[in-house]
Parts: sequence; structure tokens; C-alpha cells
Amino acid sequence: MAIDTRQAIAGFIATEPRMTYSDDGTARFYARVGIEHSQQQPDGSFAQLEPTFHDMSAFRRAAEEGVARFHKGDKFIATGRIHEYSYEKDGQTIETEEFIVSRFGHDLARTRYEVDRTMHRGGTAQETNARETTSFEASSRANRQAGPAPALGI
Repeated sequence: MAIDTRQAIAGFIATEPRMTYSDDGTARFYARVGIEHSQQQPDGSFAQLEPTFHDMSAFRRAAEEGVARFHKGDKFIATGRIHEYSYEKDGQTIETEEFIVSRFGHDLARTRYEVDRTMHRGGTAQETNARETTSFEASSRANRQAGPAPALGI
């Protein structure tokens, strides 16, 4: 079975994200994003080029989470697709494109953050973040005696 791949972009949020709603009430995240570019030089070093700027949109739950979590300047990674479209402006047809997000998040390599690992089970929150414990507590798996591994059916 082939790996399902999608288009992806990595960059920075260039404008403060904003939320709009369609006529049917669908949430839409919109922001201008910048994509940084570099070029390898003859000596092997890389020169930073000017960024390019693009429109990026997300819908429904991704839109709501995106507006709540992203701010201008944040570094991100997004998967999705390019949507090409045209519109009329001053009697001219303008051809353009936007990146439609299916999933996105902060870029791990360029962003410091903490993950909330609070699990919600049966309506109550149960904390599973080990970093918030005050002392080392070995997991119950580590405390068990290791026995021989079961044989594979050969």
C-alpha cells in the first residue's frame, strides 16, 4: 500500500490570523504567510533570499484552533492543497492561489512550547504529563519483573 502524501508548506504567519464565517456558518481561518527561501552559494554556504508571501485558509475545527493558537510571527508547518482561482478587479481578471490547510501546527524545530497531555475520560480530566510531577516515579511497567519473551509461532 502506498503512503498517502499531501502538499506541505513551512513558513511564518505574516499577518494576525482572522476568523470569518461563510453564509452557512462554516468557520474560516485566514492569514498571509511567508515562506523563507535560501540559495546555495559556490562555497557551500547558503544565502538567505527574500521570503514569498501567500494566502492560507483553514476551515471548521482547524480554523477555530488556528485562530486561537497562532499569532503573527509564529513558525508553522501545514499540509493541505493549493487552490487556484480567479476574480475580477477593476475590469481585470486576476489569477491567484491560496493554500487550503487540512492540518497545521507550530514548527517543532523553531518553536518552544509545552504539550498538554491532559486526557479526558468519562468527563473528568486525568493528568498524564510526567514533567509536572515533583519527584521521579518509575512507571508501573518498569517496576514489573521482566520474564522471557513469548515464542513466535514457528
